[in-house]
Amino acid sequence: MPARKSGWTHFPHGADIGLCGYGPTLETAFEQTALAMSATVTDPSWIQPRTSVRVECEAPDPELLLIDWLNALIFEMSTAGMLFGRFEVHIDGGRLSGTAWGEPVSRERHRPAVEVKGATYTALEVKRDGDGNWVARCVVDV
Repeated sequence: MPARKSGWTHFPHGADIGLCGYGPTLETAFEQTALAMSATVTDPSWIQPRTSVRVECEAPDPELLLIDWLNALIFEMSTAGMLFGRFEVHIDGGRLSGTAWGEPVSRERHRPAVEVKGATYTALEVKRDGDGNWVARCVVDV
């Protein structure tokens, strides 16, 4: 069996940006998708984990849970003027408990490229791939 890896990628989608996170667990895939979202704004390595924010979501299936998770993070980014570079997710059935670590946006240091406005149902997919990894993907409106 191939080694299971974690990571994220972007994929093109018109004027918007596709996010894809993957890993050996559903939780890791959600964490990596959130990191891909942060990477649309700035280099995640530039974000210091100074402040933590708790996020709770509930949805009837993993795809809707992914959208709720990302939109909850977008809400925190927008209302608190934050960027997040580290995530921890726990999923129990349809309930997600997560923590995001980050800091307030610094225009000079973070040089934000875009503003993420919302996670969409476009290209939404949460599944296992042929190697047994979880893959979570969707398009975000920027």
